[in-house]
Amino acid sequence: MTESGKLWYVLSGSRGGARRASLLAELAEEPRNPNQLATDLGIDYSTVRHHLDVLVKHELIEIETEEYGSRYAPSAETERNWEEVERIIRTVS
Repeated sequence: MTESGKLWYVLSGSRGGARRASLLAELAEEPRNPNQLATDLGIDYSTVRHHLDVLVKHELIEIETEEYGSRYAPSAETERNWEEVERIIRTVS
């Protein structure tokens, strides 16, 4: 699957894609930990964790530290394809 295809699949073509797209957009503004994201977006913490796990699995985000309160940020590959990510976000919003 191409990078563009993977982005479209994870952010729009699968269940929860729109939520993952919104989380990715938030992380692009400022890396945060799951608790901060849940609070900022008014989303249940376990829901945030699930979507972050999917984004990590597909290498769209990375963990800045591996300890409690770890912050997440877009991966280098995601940043290189940010125009496509923005196109997807506009489509699913």
